[in-house]
Amino acid sequence: MNTQSLKFLLAAGAAVCAGIVPATAANGIKVEHLGVNNTLVRVNPDSVRWLIMPVQESCDDARVNVLADGKLERTIFVRLSKNHTDYTVPLDLTPYRGKKVVLDIVTPQSRSSVREAANDACWQDMALSDSYSTANREKYRPAFHHTPLYGWMNDPNGMVYKDGVWTLCYQWNPYGSKWQNMTWGRSTSKDLVNWEHHGPAIVPDGLGTIFSGSCAIDRENSAGFGKDAIVAMYTSAATSQTQSLAHSTDGGNTFHKYAGNPVITLDSEFRDPNMFWYAPAKEWVLVLAHALEHEMLVYTSKDMKNWTLQSRFGKGLGAQDGVWECPDLFELPAGKGSKWVMLVNLNPGGPFGGSATQYFVGDFDGKTFTPDRDKNGNVPTKWMDYGKDHYATVSFSDTPDGRRTVLGWMSNWQYANDVPTQQYRSANTLPRDLSLFRGKDGSWYLASAPSPEVDALRASTPAPVNSSLSTTPVVYTLPADNDGICEIDATITAAKGPVTMTLSNDKGEKTLITYDPAKATVSVDRTASGVTDFSRDFSAVTTAPLPAKVKALSLRIFVDRSSIEVFANDGQAVLTNLVFPSAPYSTLSVSADPKATLKALSVYPLKPTVK
Repeated sequence: MNTQSLKFLLAAGAAVCAGIVPATAANGIKVEHLGVNNTLVRVNPDSVRWLIMPVQESCDDARVNVLADGKLERTIFVRLSKNHTDYTVPLDLTPYRGKKVVLDIVTPQSRSSVREAANDACWQDMALSDSYSTANREKYRPAFHHTPLYGWMNDPNGMVYKDGVWTLCYQWNPYGSKWQNMTWGRSTSKDLVNWEHHGPAIVPDGLGTIFSGSCAIDRENSAGFGKDAIVAMYTSAATSQTQSLAHSTDGGNTFHKYAGNPVITLDSEFRDPNMFWYAPAKEWVLVLAHALEHEMLVYTSKDMKNWTLQSRFGKGLGAQDGVWECPDLFELPAGKGSKWVMLVNLNPGGPFGGSATQYFVGDFDGKTFTPDRDKNGNVPTKWMDYGKDHYATVSFSDTPDGRRTVLGWMSNWQYANDVPTQQYRSANTLPRDLSLFRGKDGSWYLASAPSPEVDALRASTPAPVNSSLSTTPVVYTLPADNDGICEIDATITAAKGPVTMTLSNDKGEKTLITYDPAKATVSVDRTASGVTDFSRDFSAVTTAPLPAKVKALSLRIFVDRSSIEVFANDGQAVLTNLVFPSAPYSTLSVSADPKATLKALSVYPLKPTVK
């Protein structure tokens, strides 16, 4: 990482780490067991910054009510350890300086006696500390993808570009590496690949936890928060889901919630507001996911506070399984004109199971989105990425030079809570720039190519290889530095038979990338890729069609410590898949049947941005 604004301790067995004070009354922590499931922890917040809480992932969530001078400040949920501690998470005590702090904790595990409850590991391992380290202890943490420093992450949120800085907020659990306690975390970057972490941006309140949403720059001060304020709209999630506002006048460093929240209510489940300025009508447009109804709601507003429902889109169109979530709506050049694209994330119902991103191309008049139809009058289902691990994809607002740049969540709800990491869970995809192209059927399709900034990851430029191919594999050695992370660029011509590129290690683990010219497809087979037994849904072969005519196939393949992203023909087909090899992939072999030509092959070592 670049400069880290926060330094967190995430080592299991926190009590033995330097500078950490074990839980005793003399050292600022007093534990009182009131019953088999209820414990009070009294903490002195004046001498240290952090309370270190021990986590055992196999436990259920304990409810932790944080009281300061008898007032309930917040409620968090932590999988407090019972038998052993897998890792620790921090609670910031600085807001409560000068106050009496009590944690009223209700644990879910059944107990036969108070004595049994008192023996839980969490009470002995709970500790105080002034500092902690985020030094990576995970073999699978990506080397060049954005991840949280610790804890769980899912949807990217509140993505905005302002004054040369890319701001990425994200769904974050600061108190564990499974989904819970939804908060907006925040990171910033000046180059889209190196990220600086800033901790929580928007935290839960009386209206609920903070679900997904968007940010936009209010250049005309239409909301009254200040000219060029960054305005966030997000879903407040409690018993019901409502939509709320917050704003920042310091570039996103500090958000202030609107006193009139919530600004939109509905008598059914709706979430993930995505808003943008529609210049022809001089008003704001907002797209909301009406999740269980499999439709998107389109609202308009002059001031971001008072919204009018204008239309609905999606009933009976596209993939209709699961729930619809995380919409986005934007305009892209299309030939001599332009078209609008509606992104619709859904879970489950993806082409290979679980979560995925579908899209629709059409027209928008400021109030209604009208999708294009094919020659038979149907609205086709189109997928943005044919891998298993590409979801919640939305774009940055206010991007320079007319770009439309997106990030996705690189996981799948089928197994996101169970992947073999603990210090953190989940990463974002590489940033991608979007464009439209004509397919073989004459309709418009969405291409997503790696953003230009990604090229800066290359550590050197190797000499390209030109080789004839046959059933006997041509073998290349992958870079050994940085756990084999690399970019593989190839151009392939083939006759009728498939061409297969195999990434492998000396453990016999492998991932296959196959181009089938007869079927006009690219596929990724991760069934033998490494660790796969954490979920029966993980092993998979994913296949993407090539919608445009292909004379020679160009591939850009990005190999990180736990992911492979394949971009075919400048992003006309994309496959994003997690992999967890027990040792880094060390060789690339290429074979074909019948004879084909590897017109060019370059393997670029990449510079890590995450240590």
